Amino acid sequence: MIRPALRPALSVFLLAGLGQAHADDLGAPPATAVRPVLERHFGTEVADPYRWLEDMQGAEFKSWLKAQAGYAEAVLARIPGRTALNARLTELANATTSIGNVELAGGRQFYLKTEPGRNGRRLYVRDASGAETLLLDPDTLPSEGAHYAIDWYAPAPDGRRIAVGVSQGGSEDSELRVYDLAEGKWLAERIDRAGLNEQLGWLPDGSGFFYNRLPPADANGYRERYNKSAVYLHKLGQPLERDAAVFGYGLRADMPLDIADIPNVRVAPGSRYAVLDLMHGDAVEHSYYIAPLDRIDGPATPWRRIVAPADQVAAAWQHGETLYLLSHRGAPRGKLLALDLARPEIGRARSVLPAGQAVLRDAAVARDALYVRANLGGVDQLLRLPHGGQPIRGKPARLALPVAGTLRMLSTDPERAGALVKLEGWVESPRIYAVAPRSGKLADTGLQAPSPVDFSAIEARRVMVRSHDGVEVPLSLVYPKALKRDGSNPTLLMGYGAYGITMEARFDAGRLAWLERGGVSAICHVRGGGEYGEDWHRAGYIQTKANTAKDFIACAEYLVKEGYTSPARLAGQGRSAGGITIGGAITARPELFTAANSGVGVSDMLRMEFTPNGPPNIAEFGTVTREADFRAMLSNSPYHRIKDGVAYPAVIVTTGANDPRVDAWMPAKLTARLQAASSSKRPVILRVDYDGGHGMGSTKSQQVAETADVWSFFLWRMGVEGFQPRD
Repeated sequence: MIRPALRPALSVFLLAGLGQAHADDLGAPPATAVRPVLERHFGTEVADPYRWLEDMQGAEFKSWLKAQAGYAEAVLARIPGRTALNARLTELANATTSIGNVELAGGRQFYLKTEPGRNGRRLYVRDASGAETLLLDPDTLPSEGAHYAIDWYAPAPDGRRIAVGVSQGGSEDSELRVYDLAEGKWLAERIDRAGLNEQLGWLPDGSGFFYNRLPPADANGYRERYNKSAVYLHKLGQPLERDAAVFGYGLRADMPLDIADIPNVRVAPGSRYAVLDLMHGDAVEHSYYIAPLDRIDGPATPWRRIVAPADQVAAAWQHGETLYLLSHRGAPRGKLLALDLARPEIGRARSVLPAGQAVLRDAAVARDALYVRANLGGVDQLLRLPHGGQPIRGKPARLALPVAGTLRMLSTDPERAGALVKLEGWVESPRIYAVAPRSGKLADTGLQAPSPVDFSAIEARRVMVRSHDGVEVPLSLVYPKALKRDGSNPTLLMGYGAYGITMEARFDAGRLAWLERGGVSAICHVRGGGEYGEDWHRAGYIQTKANTAKDFIACAEYLVKEGYTSPARLAGQGRSAGGITIGGAITARPELFTAANSGVGVSDMLRMEFTPNGPPNIAEFGTVTREADFRAMLSNSPYHRIKDGVAYPAVIVTTGANDPRVDAWMPAKLTARLQAASSSKRPVILRVDYDGGHGMGSTKSQQVAETADVWSFFLWRMGVEGFQPRD
């Protein structure tokens, strides 16, 4: 067992306050030229002093970024506890084997495995006898410096072949490859520009598949990363140039699409119909089309739209010729409908699971039933709905789960009964269970070994915090049972708040490296997420976006008021869209935090829509072309909220040079503005991973290194013993 070395909370603060003593010894960060660009939107003039940093291909930006990365490394290298913390995090990361992304097909189990001592996820298959075979180790792929990672994979219905997307350097710029299990070799297929294929659709007989592909580079070498894509049909062994687009941007005048629309096609076993799922950027609401499978004919395919955005359908699952729909229309926590594809008018859909108190999250189709994941009060539920059954009335029956936590994974094979689920909690390590179709009982498969990391001295609780407008916001707390609420504990508060995504209970062995120092890990479930369904999402969305940062501030104030910590011991963190959350919090209440981390964070909301990933995000953040949106975006944009002469906390900004989701110039501009504006003389640094992106393709060592750097920075600024420079 790996046991925590828990220390009394007060002992780690014998050197409290020394962090600031060394702040002035760091030297000035690299200079950033100021070249203001003035723009006027709806009568309001907006200045952008660092617009030139958006030219990421320019020599000046590259030189500036390299200098900032060097400065950050020099600052971090002075923290004496950093190396030991990295070693401890590495030990915890290597404590056990992790299994994820399990897919079932043809009686086989496919999964990604991260093993002790190995840096990346490898793709395996296990047959009915339990024999395991390694299919792909990305580390064995020839490369020129940048590492490879598996972005996604999709087995054929019979499990004999599998399509895999791989990319380099965390870019998520997938190349599609196909492996034949029967022949034990990779086929000739190599399809680039295939990064949007998490819903790749195999034909029922495994002879080919529908795949999404982005357009080639234009005459100037510019390539789309998310926009203007189309779906193609590929038959195995057929030359790639013969693949015909069946649906996509610019393909048909009678079916005009927005550049941010993302189509994917899937076909269920036993169905005459192909179903097309059209995502409208990052909008919650999708459109769905169907076409007879035997009439797929390139651009002439007779697609029929059966679900429009006004129907407020967020997801769909096909079982034969029934399409199950998760709709929020009149049901902000979700309801399930069943639609007969032979008579697909949405008004004919029948209710199979009406709206209730639980938030409907996900579902998966097995031969016997639709298995549904729901959440009530932060605890997941598993429901089983037999196909063709009558609508459930009153309180739905649900399957008993061995742990009150999160169903991290729900996997089924549409041609076999039952399901596999992965269940975990804040202090309960994940296990993978098989659900018996008749009894509904769960049995441990043994596929995921329990973690040897000992969390017996750790507890988790959920409290409700009153926000600025009286709304109660959930706050999850994980901390040592022996914790004293005397205000001295190093506390890390995290938040996200976008796209209706829920911050769920999740076991993280590495969290112990923070907790065993007497620390507190806190997760604020801010509005903009999906904790209470679509209403909760819309309460932190475009014009209501200010609630996201205000909820985060309310949680921070609660932690201080209740004695968990104090402003001198409190750090805030937000990643990706959570950059808006943490940026809003530290600009509104800089005195409330001693340090903060904006990780690959959105920070310039006025310029986001002009990035490669910008058009899809208009649905979530708004657009400067609409006045109401613009004014809300300007008010909430962290970059524009920074004021000269304000004493901001110490900030560590992180970015990946190959980030396809949040361009590296955005964290760069945030860093430059904070460095110039802050009067506190606390450090503001930009940590750059040149072999990384947004984090999806990062290796274990990359993840550990970034966590060690961020936490070391926090512990230094909190004055924790062992992290104070002594030169």
